[in-house]
Amino acid sequence: MIRRARIEDVKEIQKLINGFAKRHRIIQRSLNDLYDNIRDIFVYESGGRIRGTLSLHVSWEDLAEIRSLAVSKPSQGRGIGKALIKAALRDAAVLGINRVFSLTYIPGYFHKLGFRDIDKSQLPSKIWTDCLNCPLFPECDEEAVIMDIKRRKRK
Repeated sequence: MIRRARIEDVKEIQKLINGFAKRHRIIQRSLNDLYDNIRDIFVYESGGRIRGTLSLHVSWEDLAEIRSLAVSKPSQGRGIGKALIKAALRDAAVLGINRVFSLTYIPGYFHKLGFRDIDKSQLPSKIWTDCLNCPLFPECDEEAVIMDIKRRKRK
């Protein structure tokens, strides 16, 4: 089941994300950052455990970022990551967001879902805010991908 994260999920989410960060698959997230951004976070829960997570962070009036996509190793290959991304894209459409991007070490995964490559220089608000504070900047080897989405009309 995909749902919004709750406060009691944060430590389990951090453990999942930072496990991948140790293997240089995603960027580490602090507890403070996760609590500050709890409303951005989706989780996939099964059997009372968090099996996957991602964040949809609004960057600008027509741009949002998928951050920290992580699926527990035993749960990989079951479509959980794809389902989380689709949930984030639906949420972005409801919010009126036109484009969703991600900085990733695995662009091929996003390509399969319809994302295309984009040069990081086309994401200036992202690069000059979050990236400047990252310990990997400017030597980051993440690649940028983006998708144009259709907005849902408000009823």
